[in-house]
Amino acid sequence: MAGQIPMQQPGILVQASRNTTEPRVVRWLLIFIVLGFLSLFLVLPLIAIFVKAFDKGVNVYLASISHPDALAAIKLTLLVVLMTVPLNAIFGVAAAWAMTKFDFKGKNVLITIIDLPFAVSPVIAGLVFVLLFGSHGLFGPWFFENDMKIIFAVPGIVLATIFVTLPFVARELIPLMQAQGSAEEEASLTLGASGWKTFILVTLPNIKWGLLYGIILCNARAIGEFGAVSVVSGHIRGLTNTMPLHIEILYNEYQFSAAFAVASLMSILAIITLIVKNFIEWKTRSI
Repeated sequence: MAGQIPMQQPGILVQASRNTTEPRVVRWLLIFIVLGFLSLFLVLPLIAIFVKAFDKGVNVYLASISHPDALAAIKLTLLVVLMTVPLNAIFGVAAAWAMTKFDFKGKNVLITIIDLPFAVSPVIAGLVFVLLFGSHGLFGPWFFENDMKIIFAVPGIVLATIFVTLPFVARELIPLMQAQGSAEEEASLTLGASGWKTFILVTLPNIKWGLLYGIILCNARAIGEFGAVSVVSGHIRGLTNTMPLHIEILYNEYQFSAAFAVASLMSILAIITLIVKNFIEWKTRSI
């Protein structure tokens, strides 16, 4: 009929799509640039870490990662992760719920504050905690009088790590929950379910993959954090050195094989994190 827009066939759309793509030379050039960049700045350094780690043999490698100071650094890093990630996960879920389910004044300001650790240097974050909890800080004298040590101790390391990893879970969940809306939660409440039951049976299943994705990112940052932890730790061997700090000390003492041996462990953790991250991304796309 006159005035109707003719329907386009799939073949025509595919042909039009092909006609709008870049020439083959440009495509291959872009792919070559990307692969070359990744090889130069990612793959080759990663290979170099493992080559240098085993430079003096397997026995030296095993001795380096089983040294008491190295084991203490590994245990402290895992302890910090076990304390930091669950707290940030709880905060992230609560913040995302508040941002997406309620309307209140200052919401945009609160979102900006959540993003603050992305903009503040980790070193500055560490200095802030020193000013607050150091021996001459705002709250330091009170903690000293009550025999409680924050700076140059595990609590300071945990606080600094929480600060730098604070936004990861929240920033993953906020856009996801905004896109999902609140219709299902409202229906559940209308049918008589309590708020907690609604969260467990409705909200949590809908956000589980986004939550896991945020936890993975938070975990990766917590393991590799250096700047803020370096300021508040005091670099005490066997007590307040995390894996990145232990690697720095070994490198400064020219113990290169030992430094790269511990670095290879962090690289393995990073690779595992990447694999889990890609799996979660695949599961999220398939839903």
